[in-house]
Amino acid sequence: MSCAFDPANIIVTGGCGFIGSNFVRHVVESHPGVCLTVLDKLTYAGSPESLAGLPEGRVRLVVGDVCDVELLERIVPGHDAIVHFAAESHNDNSIVDPDPFIRTNVEGTFRLLEVVRRHGLRYHHVSTDEVYGDLALDEPRRFRPEDPYRPSSPYSSTKASSDLLVRAWVRTYGICATISNCSNNYGPYQHVEKFIPRQVTNIICGVRPKLYGDGRNVRDWIHTEDHSRAVWDILTRGRQGETYLIGADGERSNLDVLQTILERMGRPLDAFDWVRDRPGHDRRYAIDPSKLREELGWKPIHTSFSEGIDRTITWYRDNEWWWRPMKAATEARYGRQGK
Repeated sequence: MSCAFDPANIIVTGGCGFIGSNFVRHVVESHPGVCLTVLDKLTYAGSPESLAGLPEGRVRLVVGDVCDVELLERIVPGHDAIVHFAAESHNDNSIVDPDPFIRTNVEGTFRLLEVVRRHGLRYHHVSTDEVYGDLALDEPRRFRPEDPYRPSSPYSSTKASSDLLVRAWVRTYGICATISNCSNNYGPYQHVEKFIPRQVTNIICGVRPKLYGDGRNVRDWIHTEDHSRAVWDILTRGRQGETYLIGADGERSNLDVLQTILERMGRPLDAFDWVRDRPGHDRRYAIDPSKLREELGWKPIHTSFSEGIDRTITWYRDNEWWWRPMKAATEARYGRQGK
């Protein structure tokens, strides 16, 4: 059953984070009739500066927690959709302290589903390919929507839990909802704790990058602008209760990604240090986006990884004001973990 509609007022949770803020920018630039309320707790990974320059008449920031039922009841009336990006999302942090991941990713999703049920909103749930576990390096298969969940980390297990809640609320209560599971995003406004911006900003700062394990772990990369376009298509034209996988055929090993960054920034390909591997480090992620492409006609625009990396490097070089304040604390935390 299709729940296609033309939204006018959307709540975007986690809209001050990396993927959420890029989605907000995409909607503002591409869909001029839409107004957005950004609900963000402004944890260390969310910054209002990520929304700088957007028109105040169309983008409103509400600082708050997705678990706050009273706040949700105040802001939801008058909106016709919620796009749920808000999540604790860093694997290393989930291994050190799973508690905030349980609260935000599981309880937060539950609170949103209940307010959606009470008010009859359209709901889109943004998730990760990590819920499917991992694949062998030499395995030709890629993740498909019907694959069983096999999460490996506290982070991915909480995202799997939240996905299952959405499916249950669709079946039991009939809410109009969709789910997307996406591969690794890269692009502007990504926190410097993440793999690509950490390497780029380390090089800018004159610090040697670091690489986990043997560097052979494979991730399926997609530019965040392509992800935003896909989420919009699923939100407005996706079938109720369906799961869509978002990917851009961008499989690359971590070593290859790092060496691409080094090469594009004029550094020797061996100018990095090896560090011990992360516990339970998944070997390979790979997305089969056939359903998204065939049903909704979506396809990526950013098909050259090297060009995308060039644009990302340029953004971090040109916007040190955005990432410098968070860099020292991030590296200090990694240092305490020996990474």
